[in-house]
Amino acid sequence: MTKTVTELQNFESKVVELYKAGELKAPIHLSGGNEKESIAIFDKIKPDDWVFSTYRSHYHSLLKGVTEEWLLDWIKKGYSIHVMNKEHNIFTSAIVGGHLAPALGVALALKLKKSQSRVWVFCGDMTSETGVFHEVNKYALRNDLPITFVVEDNGLSTDTPTQEVWGKELGDPNIIRYNYKRIYPHYGCGVWVDFKDE
Repeated sequence: MTKTVTELQNFESKVVELYKAGELKAPIHLSGGNEKESIAIFDKIKPDDWVFSTYRSHYHSLLKGVTEEWLLDWIKKGYSIHVMNKEHNIFTSAIVGGHLAPALGVALALKLKKSQSRVWVFCGDMTSETGVFHEVNKYALRNDLPITFVVEDNGLSTDTPTQEVWGKELGDPNIIRYNYKRIYPHYGCGVWVDFKDE
């Protein structure tokens, strides 16, 4: 679903206001600074494709077609970091790298069924350095699976510079990587909040 940069930013601003007001009683991980890149990638993603993402998935969900109303309600229920929407084929995990193996399984199933759909897997730069990422990517390449990995590279793992830990990225033709500077901190929105009692 086509969204503009402003529409994406405005949605996250709504979430920030709810968070600051103490109305969200669960963790939130906000997107920001990568709107144009996200929109460009989702222009390639078809309605029947699958999207697997991380705990930072609000933009992915909206761009995949999930309505703002549905997503805001889901977030208010405390599920911001694990969005699941069967109607739009979106699956996210709050576990770092926890979505990679299920994404690989769906890609294999699509190939076996001779489906025209494909899988798109979004992760951060530190996740792309983990063993499970390399194992999943290697299996996908060797078996020619319909899967694309998108590394959203803000140069940080939580707040640790990724390159200082792992060194220079080697590159891989099966992976789309883009760099951006994040707007929000790793967790929350940058202010301490007193959450409201029920």
